[in-house]
Amino acid sequence: MKIEVLGSGCPSCHKLFELTQQAVKELDIKDEVAYITDIQRIIEMGVMQVPVLAIDGKPVMTGATNDIEKIKEIILDHNNASASETGKKNGGCTCGGNC
Repeated sequence: MKIEVLGSGCPSCHKLFELTQQAVKELDIKDEVAYITDIQRIIEMGVMQVPVLAIDGKPVMTGATNDIEKIKEIILDHNNASASETGKKNGGCTCGGNC
């Protein structure tokens, strides 16, 4: 899973980055969180509001939040959806080929 926070470098963007790092740590997810300040990349995603939380190259949340539980929920929802897709590709098993 590729987790990114995109922003202009403002305090709200830094806060989302910090909260996302904390959420990933608390969820015991080994993926790192990248902080991207490339405005062109934000525009290419089709969003005009920062900060942006993106997972696997797709925006999943825009705007500032102080709700770490909401961030965790978004990450877990995406992680579970990815596991379901992997299971469909592997004939129904969701272990990712580890069974």
